[in-house]
Amino acid sequence: MTEPAASSWRAPGRVNLIGEHTDYNDGFCLPLAIAPGCTATVSPLAEPVLEVVSAQRDVPVEIALAELRPGVLSEQDSWAGYAAGVAWAIAARGHRLPGLSITVDGDVPAGAGLSSSAALECSVAGALNDQFGLGLDRPDLVTLARQAENDFVGAPTGGMDQLASIFGERDRALLCDMRTLAVEPVPLDLEAAGLALLVIDTKAPHQLTDGLYGERRSACEQAARLLGVPALRDLDLEDLAGAMDRLPDETLRRRARHVITENDRTLACADLLRTGQLRRIGGLLTASHASMRDDFEITVPEVDLAVEVLLAFGALGARMTGGGFGGCVIALVDPAQARAGALAVRAAYAGRGYTEPASFTVTAADGAHRLS
Repeated sequence: MTEPAASSWRAPGRVNLIGEHTDYNDGFCLPLAIAPGCTATVSPLAEPVLEVVSAQRDVPVEIALAELRPGVLSEQDSWAGYAAGVAWAIAARGHRLPGLSITVDGDVPAGAGLSSSAALECSVAGALNDQFGLGLDRPDLVTLARQAENDFVGAPTGGMDQLASIFGERDRALLCDMRTLAVEPVPLDLEAAGLALLVIDTKAPHQLTDGLYGERRSACEQAARLLGVPALRDLDLEDLAGAMDRLPDETLRRRARHVITENDRTLACADLLRTGQLRRIGGLLTASHASMRDDFEITVPEVDLAVEVLLAFGALGARMTGGGFGGCVIALVDPAQARAGALAVRAAYAGRGYTEPASFTVTAADGAHRLS
């Protein structure tokens, strides 16, 4: 393996246009990479340690390479696990890593559900691949990043975030088949359509490792077992009524109904984008939010209020994006409405005593790439 002095990669965060909690059900999702992301620079160290330095943290984290394993980090240092986990996944493949320093600098809002973690993991994976001449392709980088998040950090996510960060394309959303990991770019040129995608960061905390996400995943897996299918992806709208009759309790029925209908909405949305009907996807976005709120029960009052205000203000569609229990709302709006809509949400939050939200617009950006 060759060892250049330093290697740097940039990887984006993502907004999921539609298709929530479908990824670990072998289903379909439609994310887009966004400009905010993470830059990782890897350089060698003489000592047999892994050092993780963040521009957003005061104190670096250092781990002896001989002790690099899941669970080694304290709760205070857990942020470094997304980078350390990639190094661990590479070592688990049989590559002997020397001492190294990983420096990261990100501008994806942490805890907003825009996948700052995948941006960190994918930038580190790309930089380590270059640094040590591993010869890994992009699907391999996705695998490394998923291993870091699932097996080292312990977040039971499904892989959509890493696919979006690695394979993102400018002015394209990515229809991701999470069973095959096939990715199809579909047009999403917001400017050409005279539209904007407004993001409201509700500032309601978003946390995937506190058990609620895992509970939803377990319920979906239980429903699939009871229905005799490998995953809920194997059921479509024609199967929905029969599935509801066969599931033994209301919670499982709701979880399954969300996944089955969300897959249908995602495929319908991709069809509209392929045929240039971007303005017609708004109803699918709003229906997705209602399903997440009522059937999957992953929204919070701040999120629901933002959706209500934006729809009342004239948005073509609005929904929570990300794993839920906080995070961000997206809305498809005319560009002239974006600032006024964001101000209306801010005023509504002030009236409820909620933390002041942040807002910005996004377009589909390119995926992970080498900087040096």
